[in-house]
Order: sequence, then structure tokens, then C-alpha cells
Amino acid sequence: MKKILALIMAGCMALSLAACSGDTSSAASDASSTTSGATSEASNTETEAVTDIAFVTDVGNIDDQSFNQYTWQGVQDFCEANGLAANYYRPTEDSDAARIEQVDNAVNDGAQVVVMAGYLFASTLYDVQSRYPDIAFLALDVSTDDMKGAAGAGDDADVSEYVTTNTALITYKEEQAGYLAGYAAVADGYTQLGFLGGMAVPAVIRYGYGFVQGAEAAATELGVEGVNIRYWYSGTFEASDEIVSTMDSWYSTGTEVVFACGGQVGNSCAAAAETNNGKMIGVDVDQSNLGDFVVTSAMKALANSVNVALTDCMANDWTWSETYAGQQSVLGAAEDCVGLPMETSQFTTFTQEQYDTLFQEIVDGTLVVDDSFDQNVTPAVSAITVSYEG
Repeated sequence: MKKILALIMAGCMALSLAACSGDTSSAASDASSTTSGATSEASNTETEAVTDIAFVTDVGNIDDQSFNQYTWQGVQDFCEANGLAANYYRPTEDSDAARIEQVDNAVNDGAQVVVMAGYLFASTLYDVQSRYPDIAFLALDVSTDDMKGAAGAGDDADVSEYVTTNTALITYKEEQAGYLAGYAAVADGYTQLGFLGGMAVPAVIRYGYGFVQGAEAAATELGVEGVNIRYWYSGTFEASDEIVSTMDSWYSTGTEVVFACGGQVGNSCAAAAETNNGKMIGVDVDQSNLGDFVVTSAMKALANSVNVALTDCMANDWTWSETYAGQQSVLGAAEDCVGLPMETSQFTTFTQEQYDTLFQEIVDGTLVVDDSFDQNVTPAVSAITVSYEG
């Protein structure tokens, strides 16, 4: 991919997870409880906000080396550059009530913008956007369709009925990044592939289906025979012994490389890959830092897209411009927001020239990757086999 995306992510990897204000790191650590450390401080200080920009995490934590961590990194980067205070708030459980509670805590701490990560926030966002009309909300991986579902709106309802102008939505074309990873893996000589998903949410499904489409295309175009993909959703974004055991079984029975897609499930896959001398494909960000077993990563520019959106909001006195207000921005190859980090990838035969050609075909529309995320309608294949498990 064009070097800018890899450089953005490399810069993010180099930055520490220290907070944007002087003591936010300790407050952020405490935020894994019902309230952040900043919340208790706010109860004693009525005149000074302890949070300017808040991040409410998805399932999992900010050290997942994936979705949460680099969304949080984008918030931190922005705050550090603009002299603002950032805090993160981790729901105590996977429920709308727990997510809403943390949004309430962030607003009570003085947040002007609340950033959320993951489609599970649709119901939460639908609730809080109208209760807090003066707060700007930025939700990643939440679509207008997700909001429509949360509102129980009919198909003919106008988007303004369930997405207010203080809300901005950003989604990504994960299927494009998944396609590039699948094509590259087969072109590089791998024939026994695996896809390990976390929860079967739209973004994860798009990654997986794109991966299948890319492997199918490479096998067809390059005449590669015997390509098989083992495909499994673990049902969680957390690391677990069960996932490690399953990945151990895959690697020990011939799987060469696994695309691990789903927050901390990647840590479980990494442990199994290292133990079994297997290979892994990372997700969301450049995960080459995990070890030499990472062949490449299917990336989306999380930190940068958050930074750009927050810059827009600040420039408009903490409201969204027409570009974002009540809108869903869908970012992909054409926006240089998905791709593979070729500079750190461990390919042996797949070349930069092949990658650039594929990438440009996606950008100009010559190559269209199906963006379906219906779990019951899997991609059609003829040159490869896919074994859906679980």
C-alpha cells in the first residue's frame, strides 16, 4: 500500500500509551472500573473539566494491540497535539447499560467529545445523542443501518430520525483489506489458510469474507491448486485457553497461516503460532511487532481517521461540519484508509508491484470486493475450499 498508511501506523506503534494530560495514565488505568480515576476527582472539582475528549472502549481493553488500542491512540495523538485532556472509560460488562453508564461518566467529567468503538454501541449512541445534544459523538464501526436497527425505524425512515447532527459515524471497507491479505497469502505460496474471527459482527465478517474472496482470486488467476481455508468465529474478543487450543490444533494439523481478526483473540493466535512455528496475519493495525511469525496485517487507519474527525470538530467549535454531522463516512482504499504494510510484511514471493496493481484496481473500481456481511450467505468459491467450523 502507499507508504503513508504504514508510516501512520508505525508512528502510532512508537508512541507510548501515556495520557494526553500529565496524569491521565493513572486515571486511564483506573477507568477499567465503573468510573475512571478522573471521575472521582471531578466530584470534588466543579470548575475544571478532567476530560476534554473521552474514549469509551469496545469489548476488551486498550492494550489489545488492535481496535481499541489504536482508536485510543488517535484520541491521545489529537489531545497531545492540542493541549487537551483525554481519558478512556471501560464498560464493566458487555451491556447497553454498562456502556451508557460510562458515557454518562465521561460527560460528567466534562468531555466535549465522546468517541466510541464498535457496532455494539448503536443502541447506546441512539440513547445518549439526544440526551446530550451539546456533546459531539464519534462512533467507529457503527453504521446508519446499525442506528436504524437500534431505533426500530422503518425502511422508509429518514436518517435524521435516528442519527442526530451531533453524531458522526465512521465505518471502513474491511473487505478490501481482507481481500488484499487473502490474495497476498496465496500468491506468496501459502495453501493451508485459516480465518479466526472474534464475534461475528459486521466488520469481522467483512474482513473474513474479503479474505476468502482474495484467496479465491489468487488461486484462480495464478493457477494455485489445493488451497483450503479453515474458518471459525470464536464468539469473543477476549484471549482464551480455548482459542489457543484450537489454534494449536489447526497449526499442528497443517494450517500454515491464520488471519486473526478480533482484538485480543489475536494474542491467543500469536501464542499458538509461536509455539507451533506457524504464521499469522494481523488485523486493524501493523502487528509486525508481535514477532517474525506475523506475515502481514490487514489494516485500517484507525488513529488517523479519528485524528482527522476530531480536528474537524474542534475547528467548528466542538460541533461537526456538514461532512460529518449526522453522516456515515465509509473509508477504504480510495481514501488510503485500508491496506497492507508492505514495508514490514514478511513476503517471499508476493511483490510490491503485485500489491500496487491490486490496490490501484480497487481504488479505480476495476476490482470490486463484495461487502456482504450476512453470516448465512458466504462467498462463492470454485478454485478453493472453505471449511466453516463451529
